[in-house]
Amino acid sequence: MPSTAKASGRRTRAEQRAATVRLILDTAEDLFSQRGYFGVTIKDVADQMGIHPALIHYYYDGKQALFDAVFQRRVDYAVEARTAGLDAYAEEVGDHPTVEGALIAYYDRAFDVYINGDEGWRNFGRIFAQVNNAPGYGAEKMDLYFDPLVLRLIGLLRKALPDADPEDLFWSFQFTSGAYSLILSRTGRIDRLSDGLCASDDFEAVRERFVTFMSAGFNALHTQRRTRPAPKRRAGRPRPRSKSVSDR
Repeated sequence: MPSTAKASGRRTRAEQRAATVRLILDTAEDLFSQRGYFGVTIKDVADQMGIHPALIHYYYDGKQALFDAVFQRRVDYAVEARTAGLDAYAEEVGDHPTVEGALIAYYDRAFDVYINGDEGWRNFGRIFAQVNNAPGYGAEKMDLYFDPLVLRLIGLLRKALPDADPEDLFWSFQFTSGAYSLILSRTGRIDRLSDGLCASDDFEAVRERFVTFMSAGFNALHTQRRTRPAPKRRAGRPRPRSKSVSDR
């Protein structure tokens, strides 16, 4: 027999709590995505919801805790999706990956959530971009959640380009990561520059082009290094020994 609360259509306290927490996180996610971490206060979130800030403080011990909860809510799935992509590709190709295949494995499922997910996922994308470009409060999140995945990607790229300079591979990833962050930011600039021909929230158009463009950059830099002498490094900056993936 259903409980009285269920029979009457009223939510239990646990359901009410879950709904309140979800609304707090949704509202905070939206504001953080628009204004960044330093542009949002607990009061801003409360005002947006039409509640007293004390209710948010009841669930979260300050803005940092709230921001961490917003990030944590989606990042686990983001990591799982990329891990699954890398696992499947590594099993499929063994010791014979390609640059394009490795980048597809790393990025394709990430684009899926922005194409097929709700606006909350696209808001998270903006927050991810902020964190990825923020020394201090953001960098440690990348270290914790994504550095192991990046090193797995670098390992695949080293198999694809076994005679590539490891330094070039890391710089190439840095360029790729920067472009990816700009895409997730959805600034609207490309909309204005192209007079509406392109849309910054058109993730399908991005996915059709992103890996092709980026893999060409990896391969072009590698080819250039093989045909031209390496540039001289500036005095006073000795070249560090590149760690292998197994060293990390």
